[in-house]
Amino acid sequence: MAEITAALVKDLRERTGAGMMDCKKALTESGGDIEGAIDWLRKKGLSTAAKKSGRVAAEGLVGIASAAHKAAVVEVNAETDFVARNEVFQDFVRQVANVALLVGDDLEAIKAAPYPGTGRSFAEQLTHLISTIGENMHIRRAKVLEAPHGVVASYMHNALKPGLGKIGVLVAVAGASEIEALETLGHQVGMHVAASRPDALDIDAVDPAALHREKTVLAEQARASGKPEAIIEKMVEGRIRKYYEEVVLLEQVWVHDGENRVRVIVQKAGAKLLGFARFQLGEGLERRSDDFAAEVAAAAGLQPDEPARP
Repeated sequence: MAEITAALVKDLRERTGAGMMDCKKALTESGGDIEGAIDWLRKKGLSTAAKKSGRVAAEGLVGIASAAHKAAVVEVNAETDFVARNEVFQDFVRQVANVALLVGDDLEAIKAAPYPGTGRSFAEQLTHLISTIGENMHIRRAKVLEAPHGVVASYMHNALKPGLGKIGVLVAVAGASEIEALETLGHQVGMHVAASRPDALDIDAVDPAALHREKTVLAEQARASGKPEAIIEKMVEGRIRKYYEEVVLLEQVWVHDGENRVRVIVQKAGAKLLGFARFQLGEGLERRSDDFAAEVAAAAGLQPDEPARP
């Protein structure tokens, strides 16, 4: 019997898109003959994933999983909103969020982790789902937040099921208050974040490159008015304060009362925000382009004609 080498398994997987364990079994069944293994996989319906993996996946679900002082938010994409209502797909998203709590938010670590009750990895289970459900899918991103001396509250906007929806938010908060009070505050901040889409927690966390671009644009706009440079500098300073109010969470107006800044609400509660994460399904995949498929592929780190990797 021919030796089933790792290189042979890899070759078969690349040619068929089937999972690693399925490829190994196919080669064993065919005595190491790769063409025979391809036929075996086709008969089992496991080689169709490769064809489906080239199709655009921009729908799907955001999932959240929580534990003591810790929570994870993930995004898993599929081709249609219909699949988001498939219970098998929903369970997969839940499992991705659960394993992120254990291994962290590195996608390769998530994909390599064992999928419960199957003998497959998450990457292999994803390939299996592509074959059985009939749509391209991919695990797009994950984020884990921790608050060792506080809580990580969560909020799911318009949840399809508990912990599953299209906009998921995590908020890490600490303070002297009781855990229940911190949870309530964190949940309220999560609702605010879902609505207001901040880019940074505080002014110090604003992306320096984004700030530089904003200042450059504002300065050019001010110069067009013909004002002296000294006046222009003050105009830019004033407009940058307005910019902070738009993109910095602690500087935004609290959506729940329309008056106070978020930092004032947090201070009154005797708490401190440690961080936040906001995942909106399909965020960053602009549909206005004539080549939407290319944009989705680019966001997934692929060339437009490159199959999506599980």
